[in-house]
Amino acid sequence: MTITAKFSLGQVLATPGALQAMKESGQEAAFFLDRHSTGDWGTVCPDDAQLNDEALMDGGRVISAYSTLKGVKIWIITEAADGDGQRFATTIMLPDEY
Repeated sequence: MTITAKFSLGQVLATPGALQAMKESGQEAAFFLDRHSTGDWGTVCPDDAQLNDEALMDGGRVISAYSTLKGVKIWIITEAADGDGQRFATTIMLPDEY
C-alpha cells in the first residue's frame, strides 16, 4: 500500500549534524521525509500536530520531529507556501541547529 504525499517538499536540504545522525543510525533521509510528507508528524506535541494539519490547508510551515534508531532527535521543517502555493524548501536538522 502506497501512501501519497500530502504536500510538496520543494528543495530538500540537510544540516551536517542531521546527516551524521542518520549515517550513524544507518537510516536514510527518505525514510523520515516520507513520514513527514504523508502527515506522520512524529513526536511533535498535539498543538504542533494541529498546526501542521491546518498548514496543509492554509500553506503554513510544517514541522515534524523524529528520533533515529540511535535516539538522536531530528526535526524536519518545510517552509510555508508562497502566494502561488509553492513550498520551496524542506530542511532536516538537529534541534540545536535551528
